Amino acid sequence: MNRKKLKFFLVWLIVISFILTPAGVWGETAQDTENSGEQLIEAPSAVLMEKETGTVIYSRNPDTRRSPASITKIMTLILIFDAIENGKLHLDDTITTSAYAKSMGGSQVFLEEGETQKAETMVKCIVIASGNDASVAMAEHLSGTEQAFVEQMNKRAAELGMKNTHFADCCGLTESRDHYTTAYDIALMSRELITRYPQILTYSSIWMEDITHVTRKGSSRFTLTNTNKLLRSYEGCKGLKTGSTSIAKYCLSAVAERNGVTLIASVMAAPDPKTRFRDAASLFNYGFSKCTLYLDEALETLPPVKVRKGMKEEAALEYAGKFRYLSTDGTKPDNIEKKRILPKQTTAPVKKGEKAGVQEYFQNGKKIGTLDILYAEPVEKVRYKDWAGRVAKAFLL
Repeated sequence: MNRKKLKFFLVWLIVISFILTPAGVWGETAQDTENSGEQLIEAPSAVLMEKETGTVIYSRNPDTRRSPASITKIMTLILIFDAIENGKLHLDDTITTSAYAKSMGGSQVFLEEGETQKAETMVKCIVIASGNDASVAMAEHLSGTEQAFVEQMNKRAAELGMKNTHFADCCGLTESRDHYTTAYDIALMSRELITRYPQILTYSSIWMEDITHVTRKGSSRFTLTNTNKLLRSYEGCKGLKTGSTSIAKYCLSAVAERNGVTLIASVMAAPDPKTRFRDAASLFNYGFSKCTLYLDEALETLPPVKVRKGMKEEAALEYAGKFRYLSTDGTKPDNIEKKRILPKQTTAPVKKGEKAGVQEYFQNGKKIGTLDILYAEPVEKVRYKDWAGRVAKAFLL
């Protein structure tokens, strides 16, 4: 009898333990193993993102906050090119180096106080040689002070949805605990930079280039050498930005393109320079082996929609953009079918940019995405006097 009770108790204990044990303790799922990064990379945090769709193909601790070192300069470059786009800055503008900018340590291009360079040269100093002095000089030129510029950096980061990012300087030299980001947020801002301002890749892919220092001491030549060694070792690498400090260890945001697919690899806190480049290359190899991008480049002309009670009888339509679909299972997207859904008519008023319908995409019968169809022009509601005029005109005819 006692033996039966003991046996019952042990069985009961095992069942209760199984119920109370949190999911995942018994073993990793396939997704956990894929995203843990243990077999693919050594760095503790990394993200692999596809440029066109923003799809995250691989991640390891993507939201862990860490010091980014000079990866910070990606946001600095975004604000610089924002200013160019807005007409506030031109590439041939003259930038003057302050005493404060000159005082920056770490990676620098050795600008002297009072030295002037063209804005384009400063951009090269930042993206090729990771010049802290050039970054601060540009920040002061655009916002008056570095701190005012940093406020704009944080504002832009928030607009991009970088929820785990806060900047304390414009170059990443700081050791402040209030200066942090994540592998995912780095991928986000890298995507913004290369998508909105693709010309940055022209600069980031330069391996070496000379600039000229002209100061009171005279003229001297200085060679900018790219800090991203993947440019020489990985086919299709377009460069972007490296970073390293004693706190951040070794970081990298790299861009590579093959067969029409562009990938962004962000690596944080690698133990040494070689590991960050090796990890990025591993991420790229993994991504290019898995990814095929489908881009609908055969969009058909859209018919207008009839408008009731409008100043015009029809409203023109347009697509909201291009349809992109990323296959991440190693298969090629083919046998794509489209289904257009539009109203037979609508009623005024019609606003330009308002959604009119949708185009659905299917692969082998499975829906893979949609593309919005918008009204391309406004149509105001007909007024009584306009309607009366139409009736009179029709009657006379």
